[in-house]
Amino acid sequence: MVYMRPGEYRSFRDMGMSGMRFMSMRRITDMSMSITFYEEKNFQGRSYECMNDCSDMSSYLSRCQSCRVESGCFMVYDRTNYMGNQYYMKRGDYSDYQNWMGMSGVKSCRMIPMHRGQFRMKIYERESFGGQSHEMMDDCDNVMDRYSMNDCQSCNVMDGHWLMYEQPQYRGKMMYMRPGEYRSFRDMGMSGMRFMSMRRITDICFH
Repeated sequence: MVYMRPGEYRSFRDMGMSGMRFMSMRRITDMSMSITFYEEKNFQGRSYECMNDCSDMSSYLSRCQSCRVESGCFMVYDRTNYMGNQYYMKRGDYSDYQNWMGMSGVKSCRMIPMHRGQFRMKIYERESFGGQSHEMMDDCDNVMDRYSMNDCQSCNVMDGHWLMYEQPQYRGKMMYMRPGEYRSFRDMGMSGMRFMSMRRITDICFH
């Protein structure tokens, strides 16, 4: 298969597709994203299939302790309105919420749109875009080593979708960043956290 975003394609051969013939096509839509939540561990109890953002899971389930991602990529949160601890999920089975980086269950979830353009993010040492700053276009496994930054407390995501981690080498608690300005991570329920590594979300989650 080949992924086509908006634009003119005068020759598939110039894209390294010499000799290929394309005989079927399908749209990539948000409705192709699907995650099913279960009240109990190991996919037991009542379930709820979600194909969109959901700011409050309590309308559908009393609690959520396992889930299955059929297609797409999602961020789940242990507080309503996309707040609190977060965990990134791509296609697969997640049988026990206790393995999800300190989460107490799922209270809200957000779809992560597929992005195939460039990635750009500017990180700042202090809140409100203060202190030392650096523009990034690729993954960074250790902010301290690469930029000599002791902390990252605000950022501006220009292009793409990113994950930020509290420890080097993409470990520890994480935070999902979509395009926009983030003047204070503390206001997002991340008080006291330091983000020491960042990576682009480049997973192909559609099947």
